[in-house]
Amino acid sequence: MKQAQTKMTVTPNGRGMTDITRQVEEYLTETNIQTGMLHLFVQHTSCSLLIQENADPTVQADLERFLSRLAPDGDPMFRHASEGPDDMPAHIRAALTATSLSIPVGQGKMVLGIWQGIYLYEHRQHPSTRTMIIHVSGY
Repeated sequence: MKQAQTKMTVTPNGRGMTDITRQVEEYLTETNIQTGMLHLFVQHTSCSLLIQENADPTVQADLERFLSRLAPDGDPMFRHASEGPDDMPAHIRAALTATSLSIPVGQGKMVLGIWQGIYLYEHRQHPSTRTMIIHVSGY
């Protein structure tokens, strides 16, 4: 069995979803692993990873509206606000979503559904550079 691992950085413009599917695909191609598993992990507590609809951008807008309702910025019930009013809501959003994803690999490609893309979901309002680890194992 082969294994490969790299770090990938992305700098989103602030809160919202950034499609990282192409960058992950490019790394997978470099590994030459044909069958196996790809694991993606984000090394932060105020952003997350999602596999989500990649055809209709209203899905992303609806997800943002929903999470804004669950964890609104500046809610007085939150004590942790050392980095601003979006600090604790970002942590809650990350806890409700995912910090890692596992995706099967077949014929050298990620086995995603036709309408699925991989997204880094930034939960903070300001731009931050985010680091992810991509680990691929297989044959």
